[in-house]
Amino acid sequence: MDGSGRVAVVTGASSGIGAATARHLSDAGFEVVIGARRPDRLAEVAEVAGATAIALDVTDDGSVERFCSQLPGCSVLVNNAGGAFGLEPIERADLDHWRAMYDTNVLGTLRMTRALLPSLEESGNGHVIVVGSIAAYEPYPGGAGYNAAKFAERAMTSVLRQELLGRPVRVTEVDPGMVETEFSLVRFGGDVERAARVYDGVVPLSADDVAECITFAATRPSRVNIDTMIVLARDQAGARQVHRRSSAD
Repeated sequence: MDGSGRVAVVTGASSGIGAATARHLSDAGFEVVIGARRPDRLAEVAEVAGATAIALDVTDDGSVERFCSQLPGCSVLVNNAGGAFGLEPIERADLDHWRAMYDTNVLGTLRMTRALLPSLEESGNGHVIVVGSIAAYEPYPGGAGYNAAKFAERAMTSVLRQELLGRPVRVTEVDPGMVETEFSLVRFGGDVERAARVYDGVVPLSADDVAECITFAATRPSRVNIDTMIVLARDQAGARQVHRRSSAD
């Protein structure tokens, strides 16, 4: 089974997993529409992927409404927009960071899913795919805000799957571990050196690795629902369990 002209929407698609997913879904035959807040980067991704780019801020109700009003329909929604901000312990928690993480990861997914559910169901073969994280399973020091957001997103995804039982909409959760994208750069406020140290001595996943998993789920026969997929690099056994090679290895 391939996309066969079905419309797939990918949020947070200006870089990383979202951009890679746009390419892979397009190659699989989907008509891809991508959204993100950076119009220049989004246009570049759209050109490479053969996708349609529409500006989108999933934290803004009006932006979500305008985006959805321009769609030709929707049969697959990839809720990829999200991210982490900061790595402070709870005693020094930045409430603005926490609000931003909740608004993007949880409420952003809610806004997009709620807005597009009628189109997804009307397609007769709808599919909601949520890009979560290993952080939704394993809390770790410094990660409380991101952990809380991803735990909430995972709970919402599970409830959605139960509420849609018997209706023609599948629900899939893809939970990656360490992926070398702009994730750490954003988390550390643009600190390039600190972000690079996250991957020292490790061979992490690539954005394409995760995009292939998303596309695999989206191209199964309609009777098949890939419920949950946890995807880790070989060098990672958990949120904080990472094998790092020394320079001598």
